[in-house]
Amino acid sequence: MLYQVKDLAKLCKVPPDTVRHYTRIGLLKPERDPENGYFQYHISDSRRLEFIKKAKSLGFSLKEIEHILTESRKGKSPCPMVREIISQRIQENRVHLEQLMELQLRMEHALASWEKMPDGAPNGEHICHLIESAGNS
Repeated sequence: MLYQVKDLAKLCKVPPDTVRHYTRIGLLKPERDPENGYFQYHISDSRRLEFIKKAKSLGFSLKEIEHILTESRKGKSPCPMVREIISQRIQENRVHLEQLMELQLRMEHALASWEKMPDGAPNGEHICHLIESAGNS
């Protein structure tokens, strides 16, 4: 069975623009209908689109997904690369989460210290005494 853009989008529960974008960047490779020039997608394109959705849900970029698909088309297992990317991403996320937690604590501490401080007006020397009173850590 052949699908048009809207049909594939509906089948895979994505917006039609997603199908068009993935086609434009080469993640999906449909045929052209010789009569009207419309893209025609096969059931294999729906499986590929579902794979792309799952990879995106795991944090893979479209560029990484393209690389995974390329390795697969060459008959090479992309699994070692997938493990390496995820492992690296987990480490990066941990660092980012730690930085976010530090920021959260600084923000909470600042807000608590500002509760009893009066509002101030800018006077040429000060812009906002709340921010200016915050620690520099």
